[in-house]
Amino acid sequence: MARLAAGRARALGAPTRGTTNPNRLRRVDRWLVGSPQVRAALTGAADPLVVDLGYGATPITTVELAARLRAVRADVRVLGLEIDPARVEAARPVADPPRLDFRRGGFELAGARPVLLRAFNVLRQYPEAESASAWATMLDRLAPGGLLVEGTCDEIGRRCTWVTLDADGPRTITLACLPAGLERPSDLAERLPKALIHRNVPGERVHDLLTALDACWATAAPFAPFGPRARWVEAVRLLAAGGWPVLDTRKRWRLGEVTLGWSSVSA
Repeated sequence: MARLAAGRARALGAPTRGTTNPNRLRRVDRWLVGSPQVRAALTGAADPLVVDLGYGATPITTVELAARLRAVRADVRVLGLEIDPARVEAARPVADPPRLDFRRGGFELAGARPVLLRAFNVLRQYPEAESASAWATMLDRLAPGGLLVEGTCDEIGRRCTWVTLDADGPRTITLACLPAGLERPSDLAERLPKALIHRNVPGERVHDLLTALDACWATAAPFAPFGPRARWVEAVRLLAAGGWPVLDTRKRWRLGEVTLGWSSVSA
């Protein structure tokens, strides 16, 4: 929990590498805009505050998030948080308070109580035990009914995974990719969230999931002439038919996504 000093919360966490690129987080943003759970949280909130934690060396992905979420709710407010004061200062020219603002802060969220928190490529540098503690700290700061979306992606946003959590803990796991860039779905293993990446070993559920998805991908090889996207859709259909708790539909699969219940990767 954050300690208070001179009436202000101390920023918790360490600066990230700061790597960022335009559209790096477009896949998770597209999912946020399309997710019924996220849309309900935003539209039902008295104060539609969204926090983007650890936006990096430039604020471009926070600016993009704000623009995309306005399709869900025009009066959404987005707050970008960074521990590095220089990064906050560099973001000031694009701020548009109260719709878009930037502040110094970490896992304590600078005292904010958002209904939606996006934390991408933030926990990758932490030990697994510390990442679990960070989850707890962030969840404690959410507004009632709020959601945390925490995950990892590659430098250009073609391979992503994320976990969606509420006050009760993890609810779903999402895998998202450009199918044309995969040799097999388990290529996504290197981008698993910190809570899962060290568990991708035989005997663990996340390893079982990726192994099953690889098998479905191999079975879907006859769809390859119709393109990698068609093959991905068929692979996910086979995964769902095999009893895995797939929660979304073909509309999302065609985007290179699949969302499953957390039970698919939890012990």
